[in-house]
Amino acid sequence: MSRTVRIFSIDEPNKFKQKLFVWAKQFETAIWLDSNNYEQHYSSFDCALAVEEFTSIKTDYHGAFEQLKEYQSYTKDYIFGYISYDVKNDVEKLTSNNFDGLHFPDVYFFQPQKLIFIKNDTVEFHYLQMIDDELEEDFEDIIETNPNFISKEVDNDSDENELKIKLRIHKDEYHQKVEKVLEHIHRGDIYEANFCQEFYAENAEINPYEVYTHLNAISEPPFATFFRNDNHYLLSATPERYVRKEGTKIISQPIKGTAKRLIDPIEDEKIAFDLARDEKERSENIMIVDLVRNDLSRTAKKGSVQVEELCKVYSFKQVHQMISTVVSEIDNNTHPVDVIKDTFPMGSMTGAPKISAMEIIEKLEETKRGLYSGTLGYFTPDGDFDFNVVIRSILYNSENKYVSYSVGGAITAKSTPEKEYEECLLKAKAMKYVLTHTNKS
Repeated sequence: MSRTVRIFSIDEPNKFKQKLFVWAKQFETAIWLDSNNYEQHYSSFDCALAVEEFTSIKTDYHGAFEQLKEYQSYTKDYIFGYISYDVKNDVEKLTSNNFDGLHFPDVYFFQPQKLIFIKNDTVEFHYLQMIDDELEEDFEDIIETNPNFISKEVDNDSDENELKIKLRIHKDEYHQKVEKVLEHIHRGDIYEANFCQEFYAENAEINPYEVYTHLNAISEPPFATFFRNDNHYLLSATPERYVRKEGTKIISQPIKGTAKRLIDPIEDEKIAFDLARDEKERSENIMIVDLVRNDLSRTAKKGSVQVEELCKVYSFKQVHQMISTVVSEIDNNTHPVDVIKDTFPMGSMTGAPKISAMEIIEKLEETKRGLYSGTLGYFTPDGDFDFNVVIRSILYNSENKYVSYSVGGAITAKSTPEKEYEECLLKAKAMKYVLTHTNKS
């Protein structure tokens, strides 16, 4: 179905962005993608909002990629949505039997009626022609929207609300489980495993919009995401891209290697310098780069898989991260969904070898990962796509009042349980803070 496209100039893009996000609160289905103006080599827009289903697909993992392939081929339009980690069971002979308190569908994509992009100082409205008479009225409504709640400062001195965060795996048990991973590594079963743990709250009532706003303000990552479909919410401050397609070029940017930011600029620069040369962190990253190269080679033209960047340190508001960029070229007739299927789930969230690592972490983890460590993004009408990695994220089911965030780390032969646990707490810090310092109202 064709779309009407209108482009408007805007004087204050950041203020318009705030108004646009507030305006999105009225929709029961919405995806908000925000780069936070982070400078990146591969980017199509500063932020995007997709709202209101025209068509959609919602399914479990059985035959999920074939159903998505059919849906994407049929719509030939923008579609936005997610693929949960447990769709690995559609790719390999694997299972997911751990506890699930969130109950998200395994796959969900929708064709939005209304789609808005902000690029520099312009805003593009892409409306289905059946509702394009609403376009200019919506533009005026957005301009008149009051963004006060979104722009207020986070009160660092506010009292904690009554939300009580629980650990699914306590510290001593975490240490024991990491030791079991290390046993598998020393036996030669795997080289690396991404072992994750869940933090959660029951009978939880949160304001998803304010929680996301505060989480994004603390982190300002390049792949921030707000997602709502009825009672299911994703509030994400992920810094990681999973995979992107630009024509026949495929780009994957795995993250492995983390260090905290420091207030003193000299000390902060030193810790980033040390991260770039840390033998353990580099080995983690390089193992996953090799896995990604292998995954991309399944659809790549022979000899086209290249590493553009290896173990480059990027700095975000809370942490330094070690990121590599791996690219490939595909044939024109390669279906875009096949590229995702052949690389899913992303190696940065599994380990290597991938299948063995997934089998081991399934036995040791206590929670079904679901959308955490899955992916959310979009396809364009031309078959290009861009998907993030769902980490540094809060998941919320408002119907059963269950809120959850999970964190993990790569376990290698040089890992120690104590340091891995400390890294998990560092990654969880922002999510715990916003959940316990944001009002429900």
